[in-house]
Amino acid sequence: MPRRSMPAGVPLLSRRALNRATLARQLLLDRARVPALDAVRRLVGLQGQVPTAPYVGLWSRVAGFRRDDLTELLSRREVVRATTVRGTLHVLASDDYRWLRPLLQPLMAGLQRQFMGRATAGVDPVELVAYAAELLAGEPLSRTRLRELLARRWPDRDRSALLHSVQYLLPLVHLPPAGTWGGRVDGPCGLAEGWLGAPLDAADPAVLVRRYLAAFGPASVADVQAWSGMTRLAEVVEPLRGELRVFRDEQGRELFDLPDAERPDPDTPAPPRLLPEYDNLLLSYADRTRVLGDVEHRRVITPAVAATVVVDGFVAGTWTLARHDGAATLELRPFRPLTGAVRDALADQAEKLLAFAAPELPERAVRVAGPGP
Repeated sequence: MPRRSMPAGVPLLSRRALNRATLARQLLLDRARVPALDAVRRLVGLQGQVPTAPYVGLWSRVAGFRRDDLTELLSRREVVRATTVRGTLHVLASDDYRWLRPLLQPLMAGLQRQFMGRATAGVDPVELVAYAAELLAGEPLSRTRLRELLARRWPDRDRSALLHSVQYLLPLVHLPPAGTWGGRVDGPCGLAEGWLGAPLDAADPAVLVRRYLAAFGPASVADVQAWSGMTRLAEVVEPLRGELRVFRDEQGRELFDLPDAERPDPDTPAPPRLLPEYDNLLLSYADRTRVLGDVEHRRVITPAVAATVVVDGFVAGTWTLARHDGAATLELRPFRPLTGAVRDALADQAEKLLAFAAPELPERAVRVAGPGP
């Protein structure tokens, strides 16, 4: 779609202004004193490929967050771990999953054709989904077991492609202990409607746009599409123009936002934060410079997405946590030299994160590596 001609007087938002607005929406300027469920709902979910990542993401955002807080929400079915936006695993409030997952069905079907179509050629997708639903109707199954049963029905097809096709095409959720801290990697999965005890009902796409802007705005149409994986959202945003605020960024791109949303002063202090692998902050924009600044993508996204060190609101390094022989070491790897005050503040955050992530280990240490190339 060609760039729209910007009328005179459209307010400019600098990169730093966008950064501070994003941090405020993402609960990263101050840890929020809200229940974990409210935070998950406000964020429209957290990326969940790595089971521990949503826990660390909430620890970074919610005051007093405990690991049991999220595990209990998953066990009570108030939160689910399932494939949603961009066709990736997320942890979402169950009521959000119910409207979001059916809205994404065309995306899921397209991803299945793109990535699994050749390997499943000749398999009727309708038959595949119906058979998988029949298998899962009786009881939850591990993905390994489901893959085996699908392979028996279609022995001449790639069994992993069959399983991934089902995960795209059929609304499934990972049942606890799958996806919990310390839970099994190959835990059970089940039919979403059966687990939630309620039907899935797609919302108007305008709901998706508004919820995205509340959690990530101000943002362009391309940003909404990058987060969701959906296309042609300009057709959804355009009718909303009269109820949204319109801005432009330093490159002249048109940005939209909710009229009463937080847009803090660009000079608002931003405390150091340690964010987990695949954090929302890095994967929810077409233009990631509002959080990466001048850092090259390849230093963080390889294509795996590293756990990141955030200083003054922008990515300034990565971190890793290693466990060995009863000890846990969190290593900070800054991309540039740190001042003494910033180094001390990051070390304090690292020590607190170690206490959260490895309380059972008697020896815990923080190490700061020298800046990389």
